[in-house]
Amino acid sequence: MPSHGSITKAGKVRSQTPKLEPKPRKYPIPRERNRLNYVKRILNAAPTTTE
Repeated sequence: MPSHGSITKAGKVRSQTPKLEPKPRKYPIPRERNRLNYVKRILNAAPTTTE
């Protein structure tokens, strides 16, 4: 089965692309956000009375 181009050219474009610094995050990472929501909703929730 023929390949598309030679294996010696693999990664050519990525290696030529300039490295950019990541932008600062506007929001907390999902894991941190989920933990904060859990604390706010479950742990700090007012106890409900069942009558």
